Amino acid sequence: MPKFFGRKPVLELLKSNQEILKIYFQRGIKGDVIDEIKGIVIRQKLPWQELHQDKFKKLAGEGNHQGVVALTPEKRLLEEDECLEMLSKKQDDMIILLDSIQDTHNLGAILRTAECAGVKTVITTKFNSAPLNETVSKVSAGALNHLQVCAVRNLAEYIKKLKEIGYWIGASSLEESIDYSEPDYSGKIAFIMGNEEKGVRRLLLQLSDFKVKIPMRGKIQSLNVSVAAGILLFEIMKKKSSGRHRVD
Repeated sequence: MPKFFGRKPVLELLKSNQEILKIYFQRGIKGDVIDEIKGIVIRQKLPWQELHQDKFKKLAGEGNHQGVVALTPEKRLLEEDECLEMLSKKQDDMIILLDSIQDTHNLGAILRTAECAGVKTVITTKFNSAPLNETVSKVSAGALNHLQVCAVRNLAEYIKKLKEIGYWIGASSLEESIDYSEPDYSGKIAFIMGNEEKGVRRLLLQLSDFKVKIPMRGKIQSLNVSVAAGILLFEIMKKKSSGRHRVD
């Protein structure tokens, strides 16, 4: 049973449509956000309970819980066909594809950035990827609750299906790539972010319509994947907001 720790993640959870089984507060904990959470809990008539510090610590563990924990059912992931059908009908003009992101902190940070950049749907790999656990939820600051996530068995084959419904496939790569500021990013974009060590797999790069890189001025020629995702997603958002159109 997933647990959501911390004031901000629990508050965002309450604002989402996700089912909540129960919320626990550490007795005596105070603060404006705690008051806001309690107000929403009471209005929504959700089950809640206050626990003494020792019992609360046993429930919450050693994490940075900030005096509040929410229990939820397992997050429902979109089925592959369900996700494809949804994307074919909706106007999600920017989605991200995560190719075997294995660190939970990186995954949580990417989800937080993606949600802030207006992404609604995230597609990840079913195997060799970090689980959507409590750490991911905490690091995402509640963004996980506002995103639709689909885990696919074969990302290469899924990319081919995304192309069939009108998505341009972009990827982050240092090889045979252009400056990330050059594309206009109009149309429906599905952007691939690669594994922390290996990057985007070669097969996926071959399926991409364009590849971009972030210029480096220092001696280190790579960024953490979550940092790179932030730079790229907000560049895409900026270009889309400018209203420019792709020139083929």
